[in-house]
Amino acid sequence: MKARRGTSLLGAARTAAAFAALLAIWAIAAAVVQRPFLPPPGAAFARLASDAATLALARHLAASAGRIGLALLIAAPTAAALGLAAGRSKGLDSLVSPFVYILHPLPKIAFLPVIMLFLGLDDAAKVFLIGLIIFGQILVTCRDAARAVPEALVESVRALGATRLQLVRHVIAPATLPAFLSALRVGLGTSIAVLFMAETFASESGLGWYIVDSLTRVDYPGMYAAIVALSGLALACYLALDAIEARACRWRRTD
Repeated sequence: MKARRGTSLLGAARTAAAFAALLAIWAIAAAVVQRPFLPPPGAAFARLASDAATLALARHLAASAGRIGLALLIAAPTAAALGLAAGRSKGLDSLVSPFVYILHPLPKIAFLPVIMLFLGLDDAAKVFLIGLIIFGQILVTCRDAARAVPEALVESVRALGATRLQLVRHVIAPATLPAFLSALRVGLGTSIAVLFMAETFASESGLGWYIVDSLTRVDYPGMYAAIVALSGLALACYLALDAIEARACRWRRTD
């Protein structure tokens, strides 16, 4: 327990040090450039505090978080299940793999105009695009992780009388869980970047829209405040995944 607490404190200290270093770089750059488009960190954080007090950013933050959360709930379980099944079934993999090889390398943001033509300009198109990114990343990773489970281990557990469901629950799923969480990190990181682009198309809500709107109004402190809020949303997602991994994959820890 003490070792885990010490590791958590060390990780928090490293994160705080990295944050302080980034703020120092920002402050130095603002002092050197001395242009309105690069205000010092204090101005951006003061505006962030002001917007938080008046809930000016709350609606846009909630809209962005809701789009990511809904896409995650829809895409992640389906992709993980299909990936595990394809990784353990050669027949299913032979059907899934050609589509993966053709579609997964394509830049998903390029499909946004087409998706909007089918789903309209509302949130459905944005959620679908984010879900598409998460789905592909998790499907590929879970399939490869399921393939990598040693056959000797599978046969040993099967010889003990385990059913197929017990085999998936006690062997396949735990063995692929770390890879699933890693894929989720990568997928969420890419999704947040794509979310910014998606929210600039025919939208009046979300942090992406707020950033661009602040830029057009020459409201640079507001623009940077929204960028910090978007970064905070990404950091919150990563910290949540770290907490889930620390609890669900305790068997991986050797300290």
